[in-house]
Amino acid sequence: MKKCALISVSDKTGILELAAALKQADYEIISTGGTATLLAENNIPVTSIEQITNFPECMDGRLKTLHPSIFGGLLAVLDNPAHLQTMKDHHIPAIDLLIVNLYPFRKTVENPAHTLSQAIENIDIGGPSMIRAAAKNHKYVSIITDPAQYPALLENIKNNMIDENYRFNLALAAFSYTAAYDAYIAEYLRNISAPDAFPQALTITLDKHETPMRYGENPHQQAAYYAWPQSPYSGIEKAELLHGKPLSFNNIADAHAALQVAKEFPNEPVCVAVKHATPCGVAVGKNAFDAYTLAHDCDPQSIFGGIICTNSEIDEVAAKKMHETFLEVIIAPSFTAEALQVLTKKKNLRLLAQPNINKKASGLECKSVGGGILFQQPDDINIADETHKTVTETTSRQTADLIFAMKVVKHVKSNAIVVAKNGCTLGLGGGEVSRIWAAEAALVRAGKNAKGAVLASDALFPFPDVVELCAAAGITEIIQPGGSKNDQLSIDAANKHGIAMVFTDVRHFKH
Repeated sequence: MKKCALISVSDKTGILELAAALKQADYEIISTGGTATLLAENNIPVTSIEQITNFPECMDGRLKTLHPSIFGGLLAVLDNPAHLQTMKDHHIPAIDLLIVNLYPFRKTVENPAHTLSQAIENIDIGGPSMIRAAAKNHKYVSIITDPAQYPALLENIKNNMIDENYRFNLALAAFSYTAAYDAYIAEYLRNISAPDAFPQALTITLDKHETPMRYGENPHQQAAYYAWPQSPYSGIEKAELLHGKPLSFNNIADAHAALQVAKEFPNEPVCVAVKHATPCGVAVGKNAFDAYTLAHDCDPQSIFGGIICTNSEIDEVAAKKMHETFLEVIIAPSFTAEALQVLTKKKNLRLLAQPNINKKASGLECKSVGGGILFQQPDDINIADETHKTVTETTSRQTADLIFAMKVVKHVKSNAIVVAKNGCTLGLGGGEVSRIWAAEAALVRAGKNAKGAVLASDALFPFPDVVELCAAAGITEIIQPGGSKNDQLSIDAANKHGIAMVFTDVRHFKH
């Protein structure tokens, strides 16, 4: 008995070669619309869908495959006598092989000039329905949804290897395909109607990134990198690897952390050094060389083996300075030819070009927690727009440094403290379980340079002990959210030592 293949594809890559091979393997081919026309024009015998359904394709192609003669052929249990009798009574052909890929909804909406009506017309209805029917009935039907599956299909047909295990794996791929397709549509429509909503059921599509993961945080952990295609965030997933081996799991986490800080300074050259996903040096300067030198000198020990991100083009002078230190990754909007000549001498140094480095995050942030995922809006408040209220007798005079320090502390793991002066970090303390310990770490790292500097805290002071440490180190100004029931104790301590203190009323925890 001759086998039957139904072919209806939007992406026609390789379809002529596949159809010709199926004909040679004695398959009868049923096809729809443009696919049927293409096959006929290339002298491949084809039965049109209308000849099976006895119903014309209509409504601008919206209605063509949704018919019992098609779905009966896909859903029939072929070892069930009642099903076989129904097929005989109603002249329903058994469909052994379904080859379908869907209307290009994603390609359509990725075009900035697309309209909502164009998007709607590219929502496939019959295709997903056929795919799901064939996948459900995989005991009898093979479902192909990707041109990349064609070679294996033909090889298995040739060697008579179309078995239930093969069809099961095809069904798995098919359900994943339609699930991702529908999730992409749902996310697109949700972003139009309520982009900041937290729906009861959240459907998203993630694409496996081309960056391979040798392992996760440690060699015994397997890992993969998935990118969120509809996220407007221009992050590390959009960067181009110009040189060096692929990024590791830890490289990606560190590079993301560095990018987040750099995006806080869109209007001035900045350099961010990151180690273990936390900043170890941040500085603004006249250019990439100047900013890098200052960031490096903040903590020349921790920057070793770290990641650098600058929002300015790296030229030869900056490249030569960076070449002096062992770095894992350098991220910049661009590199001059001379800079690349210098930096590519190190075989394993990854160089990433991210032209949209200043584009701020939007949409939702997520974090895996056990068997669930936490979602939140990003902490994208502009630090300069926060309330800056002096609460001490001494008035703040270093507003620029206070804002700079708070921009950095926002990206340090809480509890977080940053000591800074003249647009450069001098000491950072983060990830401590006590704020006083974070302050001690930052001030120790700043050393004698803390004299005349400012200190920023990501959250309130529960006690005046941090102020006392600041006084001993020579800090002249403090910026913190305020809001503690003991605020007055800290204010009194600041007044006693002549330290200016500014409240922002905004907390910036980062866990």
